[in-house]
Amino acid sequence: MELHKPYVSGEMQMAELSWGPIVMGIILGIVFGASSLYLALKVGMTVSASIPIAVLSITLFKGLSKLFKWRKTTILENNIVQTTGSAGESIAFGVAVTMPALFILGHDMGIGRIMLVSVLGGLLGVLLMIPLRAVLIVKEHGKLIYPEGTACAEVLIVGEKGGTSAKTVFGGFFLGLIYKFFNVGLKLFKDVPERAFGFFKGAAISGEISPELLGVGYIIGIRTACIMVAGGVLSSWVLIPMIKLFGAGLAVPLFPAKKLIADMEIHEIWKNYVLYIGAGAVATGGIISLFQSLPTIIRGAVSGLKSVSQSVIPTGVDRSRLTRDLPISVVFIGCAILIFAIWASPSLHMNLIGSILIIAFGFLFVTVSSRLTGEIGSSSNPISGMTVATLLLTCLVFLALGWTSPEFRIAALSVAAVVCVASSVGGTTSQDLKTGYLVGATPWKQQVGLLIGTLTSALVIGVTLQALNDASTIYSKNIPHVQLTDRSVLKYKQFVKGPEGHHDKNEYSVLQLTEAMASHSELSKLQPGKYLVDDAGVIQYLVDPGINGALNKRDDGSSVTKYEAPKARLMSLIIDGILTQKLPWGLVLLGVAISLVLELCGISALPFAVGVYLPLSSSTPIFMGGLIRWCAERFSKAKSYDSDSSPGVLFSSGLIAGGSIAGIGLAILSVSEGIGQALDFSKYVPALASSDLAATLIFLGMSFVLFSVGKKR
Repeated sequence: MELHKPYVSGEMQMAELSWGPIVMGIILGIVFGASSLYLALKVGMTVSASIPIAVLSITLFKGLSKLFKWRKTTILENNIVQTTGSAGESIAFGVAVTMPALFILGHDMGIGRIMLVSVLGGLLGVLLMIPLRAVLIVKEHGKLIYPEGTACAEVLIVGEKGGTSAKTVFGGFFLGLIYKFFNVGLKLFKDVPERAFGFFKGAAISGEISPELLGVGYIIGIRTACIMVAGGVLSSWVLIPMIKLFGAGLAVPLFPAKKLIADMEIHEIWKNYVLYIGAGAVATGGIISLFQSLPTIIRGAVSGLKSVSQSVIPTGVDRSRLTRDLPISVVFIGCAILIFAIWASPSLHMNLIGSILIIAFGFLFVTVSSRLTGEIGSSSNPISGMTVATLLLTCLVFLALGWTSPEFRIAALSVAAVVCVASSVGGTTSQDLKTGYLVGATPWKQQVGLLIGTLTSALVIGVTLQALNDASTIYSKNIPHVQLTDRSVLKYKQFVKGPEGHHDKNEYSVLQLTEAMASHSELSKLQPGKYLVDDAGVIQYLVDPGINGALNKRDDGSSVTKYEAPKARLMSLIIDGILTQKLPWGLVLLGVAISLVLELCGISALPFAVGVYLPLSSSTPIFMGGLIRWCAERFSKAKSYDSDSSPGVLFSSGLIAGGSIAGIGLAILSVSEGIGQALDFSKYVPALASSDLAATLIFLGMSFVLFSVGKKR
């Protein structure tokens, strides 16, 4: 085995786990966690936050030391910052791809439940990586690369020598922030330019010209971006026009829609038909990627079990502070507490055996996630496939036991959510521990930082998710008049929130209308969903959620930002399809066939399937970012192009963080009707605000700035 000589030797003693780095890590973790949550709700993916956090830590502490005459921060303290801060991004992904499914299934997503799942999954992911560190990070040092962790170590070492600056990240952050404020806040130009083809019925070209999606495209690169936009082209230029062409003559609605295809807009066709095709493709792509990883899964599980009972630190490696993990007793006691918490939680509806199975699933997929991250990096880690597999197995067990009532749907989703968060955190934790191993960090101090970062980020993610949903939720009165005779179907009471709540201070009972209830004679006029009912039994409002809602304009005509939450929608389709045994399987199987064809052609089906699943408007700016990176690498002035810490990647990380944080802030501000109206400047420049060409040119200007930064040394 290749012996490793860390940058800071085991004999050297320097400041590491101190309050300053912990607080800085918590703050940056919350910021990047919120931006990752926003991104995952938009397009179902996130990007690694470790390198941007490391760069920001180095520069911020240098500035603070000059300003307040503090001592210089050590490389190990900067490592603690990125270790603590990176937890936010991994938890955000796990939560965003699972918990919003509760809205889609017709349930409220309480902050308490989100926090519980985040804390349980996050702590489980960190605890289970403690006994795995010696095997995966140390023993297999020469075999498992952990590309993001290795690149982050290089950034920290260069920063220690005085060569790293965060100007690039800050530049991208403020450009993304200002661009988003002028675009979405002041509404000076369109955020989604779109043009339908008159000669090609049902087809259109569109693009959500946001800085965060442009940054994502740059980071994932040209190949993945091309595959993804190809899926969008299939969806928008093949499937929708075909449905429009062949369905235009139908005299009755085609299941699952309740409206004639001839009367549907493009988005309605996508929502009622293409969405299910995309879901079948995404699920199949995720499962295929999981099966392709079976040798790694088996090898990783065996190694993980061995590491619990064996000491695997090789002879010749320093046994001082460099080899000290948290005691194994902490792992066992922590897991026992988590089992009890899962079992005792009324919101998870889980018995003792189920709680133990969650820990067992968690151990399996944390091991797999860590090993795959070491081999192919975080971006290619099939966490969604693992979550789909967990959810499928859980739902099939529930179906066999006859557990098909609504509360068991919540339980099934919660099981998958805990495992998903644990797998995501496990992969990120292994990257951080690899960084620490290379720079000479103390393992147990890193593990403490990870536990702190996980806990604090988990407590904030729920609040952020709920705030984003509330800010974009529409309370519409544009519904048929219905008066209930059966009040037993009504649930708890709530007030109207958001701008509509400023005009209506009344309290209403909640009606969660399911497919089965909608077939009842007095409710047959209504679509399934959430409604507010007054004391006389009259339905007053349709509550259209901000996450995966059907409406994008309020009754007064003002537009609202909606979040597609593609992965969460997939989870809801799996739960509903298995437990209710009602799913348009013909459409789903079309998606399955699409993924199989791509895999047979040697093309990874998952990014293509995500492109089919998302509107073309989401894939277009991602493709643009990938194209810019391809051009920048060819015109680069650098002799070698370091993909993980190049100026373009750092600038793109800043674009993602700035655009996402601005989007979150503006969404929360829009809850206040007065602020929303005061910020709207579109009425002063109507020609600019409504021009597709102007919006496209402005976006191309931001793209040119990214290209200019990307081709620098």
